[in-house]
Amino acid sequence: MPDRRLRLNEKPNRAIFLTWLGLCAVLLLIARGKITERGFPGPDDALRLVQLRDLLAGQSWLDLHQYRIDAPDGVLMHWSRLVDAPLWLSMKALTPMLGQVQAELVTMVAIPLLVLGLILVAVGRLAWRLFDVQTAVLACAAVAFWPSILVQVQPLRIDHHAYQIMCVAMALWALSWRSPWRGGAFAGAMMAMGTMISLETLPMAAAFGGILALRWFADFKARWWLVSYMQALALGMVLLFALTRVTDLAEHCDVIAPAHLGFFLITALGTGAIAALPQMPRPALFVLFSMAGTAGLGFVALTASQCFAPPFASLDPVLRQQWYLSVTEGLPIWRQPADRAIPAVLQVLVALAASVILWARNQDWQRRWWLEYSLLLAVAIVAGCMTFRSMSFPAVLGAIPMGWLAHQLLRHFRATDRFAAKLLSALAIYLLLLPSSPVVVYEKLIKRDDPAAQNGPVRVSDSACQLETNAHLLNKLPPAKLFTTLDIGPAVLLETHHTVVATGHHRAPRAMLAVINGFTATPDQAREVITGEDAQYVVLCSDLNETTKWQRLGGSTGLTAHLMSNDPPAWLERVDIGGPEQLQVWRVLPDSDQVESAIQDETPAPAH
Repeated sequence: MPDRRLRLNEKPNRAIFLTWLGLCAVLLLIARGKITERGFPGPDDALRLVQLRDLLAGQSWLDLHQYRIDAPDGVLMHWSRLVDAPLWLSMKALTPMLGQVQAELVTMVAIPLLVLGLILVAVGRLAWRLFDVQTAVLACAAVAFWPSILVQVQPLRIDHHAYQIMCVAMALWALSWRSPWRGGAFAGAMMAMGTMISLETLPMAAAFGGILALRWFADFKARWWLVSYMQALALGMVLLFALTRVTDLAEHCDVIAPAHLGFFLITALGTGAIAALPQMPRPALFVLFSMAGTAGLGFVALTASQCFAPPFASLDPVLRQQWYLSVTEGLPIWRQPADRAIPAVLQVLVALAASVILWARNQDWQRRWWLEYSLLLAVAIVAGCMTFRSMSFPAVLGAIPMGWLAHQLLRHFRATDRFAAKLLSALAIYLLLLPSSPVVVYEKLIKRDDPAAQNGPVRVSDSACQLETNAHLLNKLPPAKLFTTLDIGPAVLLETHHTVVATGHHRAPRAMLAVINGFTATPDQAREVITGEDAQYVVLCSDLNETTKWQRLGGSTGLTAHLMSNDPPAWLERVDIGGPEQLQVWRVLPDSDQVESAIQDETPAPAH
């Protein structure tokens, strides 16, 4: 393919924009029901909106506490204000014109789609440079049809994962720029943002640095790529830390903390110092890099040695077993259901195979590029296999070779006159872009008639409680602290004036354990837990996966089993708030009320 500067008649921006508009229309059509109902894809999206409302109501930008979880002290959240910033700006601007409710809705629909647009700009522009406009359009289509990306850019998905995908896509695009200072610095800035949003981006930051180090090993003149990348990465982290977390200097291991900043500052300074030296043999260069890395790791060992362990390694064993291991998206690929894992792995492996083919068939700079690309994609696949949620990284990287492969199949479809060949090419393109479609067909046509699949426990978004429209019924109760299951806590916080004991967020391990212990203990033991948390009401959705789990874990003598069988202990009184039968509420009776109720129950009826 000739250099893009020789293809001045091509205009990729319009094609990318039209592709984005088409994908937005499809996503809006699919999500129209959820948008109307304000049905969030997950609890994290609801809690993000709670955080934004608190910010708009005057909570400090640097105060990351959620005070309505585990009140009165609240919980210091590990989330980043970088994700809140565009949402906050949009709501702040739109509220005077549309009112709070509509401003929130427009923001929650528009921002994920705008992030998708930025992802498509990076992927489409890079695909156009490497190939042509048609491949760029198909690469953009591959982005949107990849399940691990699609779920993160859908309307109302205001959690942080789409921003991480965008940062990886932008950094990849920057590696193709001609200026090492601009390209390296922009890639470093994007990785600084990505890692400040979530440590899940850290393997990709290391992978980009490794690729640029290989450029240095191959060509001494290319050393400025790594230098500019590391300087921008370190300085970007320091700046973003100062803007978002400077009041919290504790050595947390689940977010970028001072120990991490020290590591990147030391390695960035070391990289710059090495670049200032005369050219040296590669073994000597490797030794100097190793010394810089060791110095950085030594700083972490002295200041926060606990951070060498995985972020969730210190969780209480009960909490780890009963909660963390149930969040399947954060587990390795081998802990995923086969119908999710197999299509995802096959798709990224096909993308890797296409990238290797491109490396083998190209020459000169393109051959070097596709070698780097294949290595980067391989690292991303490993990261995705270790944490399934990170499978979105090889997805966005794999979109370009997948777009090329789809274009080759499309050319074959157009060139052949044989019906069988056309059919096979069309089927290959379809499965290439939508490899999970056979699984979807199976679930729609086969599982639809399976009574167990219809009547079994469900997620919050599928619950008959319909918390997005019914949680407000809890406002009939006076403001109180509610003892709820973990998954429904964010919806309760969003739609009511109540506080909750805990939600499914690991920074409140003591409160989370209290919820687990309370719902699984015997009624007498549960009472001690619930009153110890100063909770006035117990709330659950009877058809949720979580509720069923606590019932199974506590057995027939557990509190959840008693509640599910409509046999509450004497210290709980059922409260009817007028919602669906699955949304169940009990008032915790004070000791005096319980005694009075028991006396009334034991008093014989008067004789007639």
